[in-house]
Amino acid sequence: MSRTRQHGYEVTVRWTGAASGGTTAYKTYARDTEAAAEGKTVALPGSADPAFLGDATRWNPEELLVASLSQCHMLSYLALCSLRKIVVTGYEDAASGTMEETGGAGAFTEVLLRPVVTVAEAGMVEAATALHGPASDSCFIAASVNFPVRHEPTVRVAAR
Repeated sequence: MSRTRQHGYEVTVRWTGAASGGTTAYKTYARDTEAAAEGKTVALPGSADPAFLGDATRWNPEELLVASLSQCHMLSYLALCSLRKIVVTGYEDAASGTMEETGGAGAFTEVLLRPVVTVAEAGMVEAATALHGPASDSCFIAASVNFPVRHEPTVRVAAR
């Protein structure tokens, strides 16, 4: 018997750019934001993408979406590896996303994950590589988007 569980997430996003004079002109108002959540020690500084007049030193929503997909895949993958006794000693992903603008609106067309995984033993490489498919299938964020999330993993063996 399957039971449904529901999880809630609360985040406060605040526009911090108002001090620059408000939205008196489209090209001059600051796009600075701050995202915070109860129990978090650091607020996340955000802005628009520089293509949309934002601050390049702050996180933009598009980067956060790609980061969420990458982190969700990684956490799903690590859980599956641990359950199958595949010892992962390193994981890094150079993820990228593609968004297309059409007529003033935009949408992501895909995200590509390129995880580089290090495992403890050569005998784990094949199984570790194969687990990226099931990890993708169990990623809650990937299941919530309407574009493909592809992965091109590399699995290495830890140096002795």
